[in-house]
Amino acid sequence: MIRAVTVDINVNLQPLSKLLWQKGIKHRISEESGKQVVWIASEQELGYVQQLQDGLSTGTIELQEFQGAGAGKAYGGTTHNGLGNRVWHLLYRFFSLFTVAPVTLLLMIICGIVALLTKVGSEAYRLGFLFYPMLPYDDLFSLLAGIDSISLFLRTLAPMFLHFGELHIIFNLLWLWFFGRQLETIQSSWLFLLLVVLFSFAGNTAQYLSGHASNFGGMSGVVYGLIGYAWMLHNFVPGKRLMLNNSIFVVFVIALVLMEFAASSMIATAAHLGGLVSGLVAGLLLTAVVRIRKISSR
Repeated sequence: MIRAVTVDINVNLQPLSKLLWQKGIKHRISEESGKQVVWIASEQELGYVQQLQDGLSTGTIELQEFQGAGAGKAYGGTTHNGLGNRVWHLLYRFFSLFTVAPVTLLLMIICGIVALLTKVGSEAYRLGFLFYPMLPYDDLFSLLAGIDSISLFLRTLAPMFLHFGELHIIFNLLWLWFFGRQLETIQSSWLFLLLVVLFSFAGNTAQYLSGHASNFGGMSGVVYGLIGYAWMLHNFVPGKRLMLNNSIFVVFVIALVLMEFAASSMIATAAHLGGLVSGLVAGLLLTAVVRIRKISSR
């Protein structure tokens, strides 16, 4: 995706977005450091979108921006005010989030629904099918051989939707959104979904092999996988700068070590470690592919 327009967070981009959709211009809107960024797919449309922004800023194009509940005039002369305008703005923002990070938002919604149905894990037995399936755990190879159907494989991923306690789900979903929306912005949602599957399987399987029990859950393995993957991209793949620094990465690694020594019996630390290692490996593979392509293109 190509960065086309950057505006203040308070600017309502719904009129501009509506016009771009009418013109058949595929785009996404994301938030970065207190700003809204409009991303487009083609460089051929970059000049046109920027001209629209110039027209909006100078007033030569009649697409009046909303600045809150008091706005009146809208695209095409339609008026909105009061509660109706606020509802429309919320719906627009939700739709914008879905276009920016659909997989991330869908994962968060599913986790929220599961949390409601299980009373945040206190009645997890209601959705017992989300626990890791009882597979041979002598070693990784025997476990893999025991996965003989797609449904059984999907059950190895399902524990990521279970959470046990309010802090558990809040912490995981906040970091899932922080890393997920960034990664979905700079790469395809399909690739991001594949990464989630990889990190979930690696984290959950590591925990199952380590603890020989299936009654665990959480998005922590995926989150740690995203941390490792994002850190590799941020540091070793040109042009993939993310809202991440080495300090954040170090803090998560230290937290993992402390959890292992202080609360390993209560926290699925193997899932965290399995996710982190798989994330680093995935980032390493992507780095290698990018560098090979760069060398071959010379």
